[in-house]
Amino acid sequence: MLRSMTGYGRGEAHSGRVTVVVELRSVNNRFRDLQVRCPREYLPLEPRINNVLKDPFTRGRIDAFVRRSVQGLQAEILCDKALVREYARIISEIGAEMHAAPQKEVGMSFILGQPGVLTITEAPVDVMAEWDVCDTALQAAIADLTQMREAEGSALRKDLLYNLAEMSRCIEEVDAAAAGINDRIRLRLETRIRRMIGDRYEAARIVQEAALLADKADISEELTRLKSHCDQFTEALDGDEAVGRRLDFLLQEMHREVNTIGSKAAEHPISHRVVEMKSVLERMREQAQNVE
Repeated sequence: MLRSMTGYGRGEAHSGRVTVVVELRSVNNRFRDLQVRCPREYLPLEPRINNVLKDPFTRGRIDAFVRRSVQGLQAEILCDKALVREYARIISEIGAEMHAAPQKEVGMSFILGQPGVLTITEAPVDVMAEWDVCDTALQAAIADLTQMREAEGSALRKDLLYNLAEMSRCIEEVDAAAAGINDRIRLRLETRIRRMIGDRYEAARIVQEAALLADKADISEELTRLKSHCDQFTEALDGDEAVGRRLDFLLQEMHREVNTIGSKAAEHPISHRVVEMKSVLERMREQAQNVE
């Protein structure tokens, strides 16, 4: 199935108090370019995430955003009780020396606010134990993105087939316009020579020169190759594998043949169709650039 390179996918999974959300955004790129952004706790999982994303996608820039959230307390508060007692002792001594009642004037909040009394440490994270929930969210996001890329790919296939039909129509019209070109070249050549030198010319020489001009203007081989490229293009669109690079190559070859026909075109009907074919190929090229 034809797939686009642009799309968006989202997946979410839960395990205990942990929730993981994965968002995938994909845009055009000639190659596969994976960019993973995950929380600091999941940095050891980044190589695994990259490996999972490599299998389903062969082309396109894919930005992966991984978010992790935990319900409840995520940190531990530690109190240096020995330091608290030391602060209280010093305060009591100073109060006794100054005949004051410092324990009433200086509350516990003052002591707890002193450096080193309270420390907050983050709860340790068992990253490998959370891989399953992360992988579940990642697979859901991949499935969502793939579905969107296939839907857009279906629309691209429809447009490409329409333009391919236009291309085939132009080829048939050029083929029909080229019929009898040898006789027309000979007649034009004979008419010009008659106009310049009258009836004093060699008929055999006219036939020889006309044959040379007709050979230079012959586009039958180019038309045959163009038809073959169109057939291969249709086969590629009906394939199951990623065909973006093959479509690019075929369009380059088709453009080459059309340019050759344009350089050989000896008559206006053919030149007119060449311009139209180039326009169709340009539309197809823009569409094919988005195919995986």
